[in-house]
Parts: sequence; structure tokens; C-alpha cells
Amino acid sequence: MSGASTWQAFDRSHVWHPYSTLVDPPPVFPVVGAEGCRLRLEDGRELIDGMASWWSAIHGYNHPVLNAAVSAQLERFAHVMFGGLTHEPAAELARTLVEITPAGLDYVFLADSGSVAVEVAIKMALQYRAARGESTRTRLLTLRGGYHGDTFGAMAVCDPVTGMHGLFSGVLPEHVFVPRPEVRFGATWDPADIAPLAAALDQHGESLSAIILEPVVQGAGGMWFYHPEYLAAVRRLCDAHGLLLIADEIATGFGRSGALFACDHADVAPDILCLGKGLTGGYMTLAATLANADVALTICGNEPGVFMHGPTFMGNPLACACARASIDLLRAQDWHANVARIEHALAEGLAPCRGLDGVADVRTLGAIGVVELERPIDMRVAAPAFVERGVWVRPFGRLVYVMPPYIISDEEIAALTGAIGAVVTRHAEAHT
Repeated sequence: MSGASTWQAFDRSHVWHPYSTLVDPPPVFPVVGAEGCRLRLEDGRELIDGMASWWSAIHGYNHPVLNAAVSAQLERFAHVMFGGLTHEPAAELARTLVEITPAGLDYVFLADSGSVAVEVAIKMALQYRAARGESTRTRLLTLRGGYHGDTFGAMAVCDPVTGMHGLFSGVLPEHVFVPRPEVRFGATWDPADIAPLAAALDQHGESLSAIILEPVVQGAGGMWFYHPEYLAAVRRLCDAHGLLLIADEIATGFGRSGALFACDHADVAPDILCLGKGLTGGYMTLAATLANADVALTICGNEPGVFMHGPTFMGNPLACACARASIDLLRAQDWHANVARIEHALAEGLAPCRGLDGVADVRTLGAIGVVELERPIDMRVAAPAFVERGVWVRPFGRLVYVMPPYIISDEEIAALTGAIGAVVTRHAEAHT
């Protein structure tokens, strides 16, 4: 048995892949190289990557600028603990994040992953209340259709049905959920859309610490794009009720929605902001939770006088150096025009899907394209079908979507959207 087949056999028998099973597991495809917008499989096939490695590899793979940033830092040191020590890559990354994020987010906590960034945000909100002597304000309000991560605090604010965590419902804290916004991005705003949330605040406001939501784009919970005025209305209601606003921009940060941050669509500044995914350009795990002065100084100015969180790999120098280089690379180009190009190409390429049997909706925003089906798609059939067509697309539930690297060409987008049309057609035929 060759070395390659040995490790693949071990993988199939012993390695748990995300949202997968060890009992008759679905196929996984061995990657041996990646360059630009392409993944190279062990058998020599190349796949156009429509997922940007779960939306993080915004500059594609093996980028010389990011390679150089990691290599230069590696020659200095790979990691030191962040407790009692500090280093330039972390400080300069924090300086850049304060500069580019919505106004007032002047304090930066560097975490490990998106889920941990949400955990940190929730802990900030709860410790803020404790510092103010408001110990009964321990619940959060959030939106149906939301997704915020897989750790326990994050799971508790995911949609209990579409958020994939119903198994844990008897253990998780119980928060307040309201219907997702119905007015779509680009439609005419209807003030009645905010009424359910306003009513929930009237009913539960005294027990609430914060509102947490994904601004404008709900990601893994449904790929839903809603009107920015809803976000602006939430900001006003938070102010009126004395609540913190937590914006989860882990998926939307760094240009994905067509604005640098989705909050920019509404010119809104949250009290706490969560970032991840595209932060390092997909090179390694890193996240950040930013807070305004009220949150940060209230926590630090009262008992116990410190924020109670400290990951082992917090502020990893390699990740921080890579993140700074990724942000500089993005800002050095006309990323806004490029994302608009991608949006146009996705809209054009996915338009024929509107007429296919079994398609409920087709929508695009920024570098995001979505085909929503009437029935869930069979992943065991769909994933190999996409690979057969030379693309990497990983649907979930009723959603077939792409969020490609920003370096993708129009020709590569055409290949992606053409493959989606073919697989969706095949899916429809299997149900007729």
C-alpha cells in the first residue's frame, strides 16, 4: 500500500471531518496543492474553488505577499505567550483594525477563531453588566436564521432550528429570538419590519444585556441578505433601551458584502465587533473582538478589574503578521470595484437557475451567490458531481452557494455558475 493510500485509509477510518460521520463517511477529496483560485487533487485534477476555504482565502492560495509576511515573522519567532509579553505584529494589527473598523471601536482582543470571538463578545457583554451592578441582565436577543459558531455560548445564539444545534437545546442558555428581517437588501424599506424586535424589547428588555446579529448578511444559517435600514433601526433601539449591539462580521468582514464591513452599509457602529475568516486571508486561524470605550473601560474599571479570558495562542505573531499583510494587500487594490465585478458575474451566471424546477430563489450580494432549493440537496451526490465538473462547491441543506476568492476571473465564475446550474438540474430530475 502506497504512502498516499495509507494516510487516506487512516483518514477515512479515524479522522472526524466537520459535520460528518465515522460510520460510512461521505467522500473527501485529497488536496496536494493550491495556487491562485485552484485546488490540485492527488489524482492531478484541478478544481476552481468557489468556497475560499469557508470564505476565508480572500486572496486565493499561495500568495507571495502573504507567504513573505509569514516567512519573515517565522525567522524572528513563531509564538510567545501574550500574557505579560507583547510584540509588534499584534500591536500593528490592532492599530490597523482600529483604523479601518467603524468609529469608536478602539480596544482590540485577539482570539483564536470566529466562534471564540463570539464567546469573547458575549463574555464582554455579561461582564459589562456585572460591572454596572446589573446582574439580572444576562440574556441576549438575536435573530432567527442566524449562525454564530459551534462553541457553547455561540451555539446558544444560533437559530435553534437552522443553526444545527437543536441536540443541545436542553443544555444551552435560553435567549430571546425574533423573526429574521423580511425586507431584502435593495428592496424598499418597510418600517414594519422592525416591529417584532421592538415588541420583544418591550417585553424582555429588563433581562437583556445585548443584541447580537450578523449585519445585513446572515451566513451559514440561511444566506439571507436584508435591508441595511433594519440594522440602523436596531442601533437606535439599542440606544433607547440601554442595550449593547454586538455585530458578528466574521463572514462579512473585509469586503465580502461589497462594503469593507457590512455595518458600513447602514453607517452603523456596534459596541462590540467580531472578526475572523478573511482576517488572515485564510492562511491560519485568528480572530478579533473589538469594543468601544464604554464597554472596555467599564469592565476594567470595576471588580475584578480585568477581562476574564485568555487563550493560549492569543495574538500569535505569525497570524498577526499575516493578517496585517492581508489587510494591506486588500486596501492597496480597488477591492470595491473588484467585488462589484464578482457580484455582476455571479448574478449573470446564476440567473438561468431561476427558471429551473426545484429552485425557490436566486440571490447575490457582493462576492456571494446563492441558489436556494425547495428541497435539501444530497451532499453525497452533490459534492462528487461538482468535482466531476472541475469545481469545488459545498452546499448545505437547501442552499447551493459560492463565496469565492476575490482573485477569481470571470471565466472561472462562469465555470462555477455553469456547474451549479448542471447540478441543480440533476437534483431536480432526481425528485421528479
